[in-house]
Amino acid sequence: MDAIIGNGFARVVIGAIDPNPAHAGRGVEMLRAAGLDVMAGVLAGESRALNVAFNKWIVTGVPFVIAKAALSIDGRLTRPPGEGQWLSNAASRADAHRLRASVDAVLIGAGTLRADNPRLTVRGVRNARQPRRVIVAGRERLPKDANVFTDEHRARTLVYREKSLRAVLRDLGKRQITSVLIEGGGRVLGAAFDQRLVDGVHFYLAPLFCGGPDVIGGRGAASTSASVELKNARYLKIGDDLCLSADC
Repeated sequence: MDAIIGNGFARVVIGAIDPNPAHAGRGVEMLRAAGLDVMAGVLAGESRALNVAFNKWIVTGVPFVIAKAALSIDGRLTRPPGEGQWLSNAASRADAHRLRASVDAVLIGAGTLRADNPRLTVRGVRNARQPRRVIVAGRERLPKDANVFTDEHRARTLVYREKSLRAVLRDLGKRQITSVLIEGGGRVLGAAFDQRLVDGVHFYLAPLFCGGPDVIGGRGAASTSASVELKNARYLKIGDDLCLSADC
């Protein structure tokens, strides 16, 4: 601020005001008091979208939550045992790694840990940072030889036992984690939607119709009007897959 005032600028254009309650708007007041012409709110919505995770965290103390899944058209999250792990294509999986690289933490449930033994690492993204890995579990034993407990990033793995998802997110916020990607499984995703903890979704839809019951769990909405409404939906075709990203 002192550098702007001291370098003879006559006019300052601001996209969005810092939402931090500790000093929101103080910079504008200081600039105007120094005699500068200040125009605030230019492309405010677009400007806030550039830093949406921090904006939520600094105001609420809770990370911005993205629900991510690769699924069939009718809601299946996995193939049957013995058929391989993925429903989405390789290009979609590469895009998902870029999404992982953009968040502070990746969260799964104990069931997904036992069934898939995922690495939850960022691969194929140059100069990517490795997010924290968060396991939400009950009293059940977790496999000590799981990748998240034995690889070079094991110190970045956090385990929460017998904690509500809301309590887990609150604690992650206290650890300065501003964004969390929930990758499954269906039980954790369902709980997140039931409790209205999701801020955005990133779904990769494979052109498959598997039949059978839906896999994303939870209680579900009692009526259509009580459903989670997706807003600002964006669609991207990735090979034969369709990527849907939206706000909640």
